[in-house]
Amino acid sequence: MPPSRPVIAITVGEPAGIGPEISLRAAWQCRHEIRPVLIGDAAYLAMLANDVDPAIRLMGVSQQALRYSSLPACGKDQITVIDCPLDAHVVAGQLNPRNGRAVLQTLDVAIESVQQGWCDAIVTAPLQKSTINDAGIPFTGHTEYFAQQTQTGQVVMMLACEASDHLPQPLRVALATTHLPLKDVPAAIQFDSLLKTIEIIHHDLRDKFDIAQPRILLAGLNPHAGENGYLGREEIDVIIPVIAHAQSLGMDARGPYPADTLFQQKYLKDADCVLAMYHDQGLPVLKHASFGLGVNITLGLPLIRTSVDHGTALDLAKLGVGHADAGSMGVAIRIAAGMVKRQ
Repeated sequence: MPPSRPVIAITVGEPAGIGPEISLRAAWQCRHEIRPVLIGDAAYLAMLANDVDPAIRLMGVSQQALRYSSLPACGKDQITVIDCPLDAHVVAGQLNPRNGRAVLQTLDVAIESVQQGWCDAIVTAPLQKSTINDAGIPFTGHTEYFAQQTQTGQVVMMLACEASDHLPQPLRVALATTHLPLKDVPAAIQFDSLLKTIEIIHHDLRDKFDIAQPRILLAGLNPHAGENGYLGREEIDVIIPVIAHAQSLGMDARGPYPADTLFQQKYLKDADCVLAMYHDQGLPVLKHASFGLGVNITLGLPLIRTSVDHGTALDLAKLGVGHADAGSMGVAIRIAAGMVKRQ
């Protein structure tokens, strides 16, 4: 049985961005629902916490001590911090490649925390890909890194937002391809990988979201979903055969629908997830509907990982504490906790 307060590992992201502030704010706001465990530089977070809210109480623990013991007891008015020391002084709004390796280490510690049973799920604050690459480490993003480090062959990026006054039901948008140049997308839409994507979505919506028979709507790749081959053959050659095969396996996959008309209520009311073919086909719609309250969820991993739907916002961080909105981080934490309890 999962604990009444799920233990959520929260990586604080790029130290020069808004990640540390929103991690502190959201962890403190959610501390009665979950046990938050921040992963970052303990000294820097202690200094920042005093500016965010003097009431915040942190308890640092070293990685070495944790490996020889377990998470120390912690009350509901205290937040545990697993210390990942930075290599350079932080200047808000200014990236420093010297901190790239320490930022990446927070992801490794988070993965270890779940694998060792210290934590139940991971929530990640935004990091700056360029800082890690400038530190000499090839890095394309959280999603790809978590797949690599957990030896997962294929994962799926899905963004989600909760129902609201202008959105009658939750909206979930998954991606068939992620961080690819647009020119490389058509070649990446292959039968086996697209079918596997549908299988992962079906499995995780059923097992982690309690949706008995997920309904998955696929967008076409080309304008007008190819218009019977006149505007491209990917729908005829790949997408339609994949949908037919998925249906033969008992999955409720439908489409392909022209992307320019798919995102309207008459279709979405019957959808548990929309599968877009590339990054900027589906995500602008979701972010328009929910920016600041959307959540990024990695499906297919052997662990639960959610994240915010925005970047490091260096410009806001440069203005000082109090300008960042922790809404998306709070929703990411609550969704991760809900997934833990359902499992």
